Amino acid sequence: MARVLVVNLRGNAWKFTSRSPEARIEFGRTNGRFFLKDNGVDFDPAFARDLFEPFRHLHGTTEFEGSGIGLATVSRIVARHNGQVEATGQPGEGATFTFDFGPDADVRSGRSDRTGGDSSPPA
Repeated sequence: MARVLVVNLRGNAWKFTSRSPEARIEFGRTNGRFFLKDNGVDFDPAFARDLFEPFRHLHGTTEFEGSGIGLATVSRIVARHNGQVEATGQPGEGATFTFDFGPDADVRSGRSDRTGGDSSPPA
C-alpha cells in the first residue's frame, strides 16, 4: 500500500512540475512525518482539502491531464492506516504533501488493526 501511495504522490508531482524549467521533487521524513515537496504548480490553500476528493480538479483537465483519483487514493490509504495527510501550497513555491501512519499500521500488507491489537496475520 505504501508503494501505491508514493507512486500516486510522485505522479502528481511529475505532472505539476512538467512545465517547470528546473523541476524539483523531494521526498523525505521529518519530525515523524513523510513529505513530498515539489516546485511545480501551486494551488490556493483554501482548497487544500478539495485535492483529496475523488474527481476533483483544481486546475482544468485541459491544462493538466488526470483522472482525479490519485490524491483521493492517497487519502484513503492514509486514512485506512489511521494516519493523516495534508497539502500546502504557496504561490510560486509549488506544493508539499505531508502524511503519517498510525502506530498500529502495517502498510506493507495493506492492513491496519483499528482496535489497537496485533495486526500480524494469523499463523
